[in-house]
Amino acid sequence: MSLEHDEAIENYILSHIDEEGDLLKQLNRDAHVNLLRPRMLSGHLQGRLLKMFCRLIQPKYILEIGTYTGYATLCLAEGATDDAEIHTLEVNDELEDFILKYLHQTKLKDKIHLHIGDAMEIIPTIDCTFDLVFIDANKRTYIEYYDLIFDKVRSGGLIIADNTLWDGKVLDTAKPSDKQTIGIQKFNDMIAKDSRVEKVILPMRDGLTLIWKK
Repeated sequence: MSLEHDEAIENYILSHIDEEGDLLKQLNRDAHVNLLRPRMLSGHLQGRLLKMFCRLIQPKYILEIGTYTGYATLCLAEGATDDAEIHTLEVNDELEDFILKYLHQTKLKDKIHLHIGDAMEIIPTIDCTFDLVFIDANKRTYIEYYDLIFDKVRSGGLIIADNTLWDGKVLDTAKPSDKQTIGIQKFNDMIAKDSRVEKVILPMRDGLTLIWKK
């Protein structure tokens, strides 16, 4: 399919699903104007999908590794129950003001606990058994995140890993210097062989892997 056809299909999809809402639209515009790499933001379609997952599985405890702007965080909060608890982790403290700017504008803020720092250090301190985990952080360390959270996810819980097709680079032989592509490739290979879970990759945006813990 041509690029024009792909864009037309995407626009058709976005015009036939739920709106993202005014606050998320504002956040999206703000990120594209003021932040580096705004493409990292989850966006309208993926955001509605994350909300739908929460509607379907009704998670009580949610962990998000990689907050970035807080867009996906707000989408998870929209779909979660009123008594849900969302722990979202962001290593870049320079994003804290941006994140809080939007978290403070939503009535969902009481569900959300923002942690600034290294996920590998913070996760062991959170005393929860998670129903849903969304991994969207340093691609070099996806395997380390997975190993760290696996025993903290309940049986029947869902792990979602973002960017697992990595712009199609997973098909290439990565250069030794391309640690992010290597990290994603190793993660995908490991998940494919993990008999403790069921898994499927959705070829939307940059790839989204759904991992259901048996």
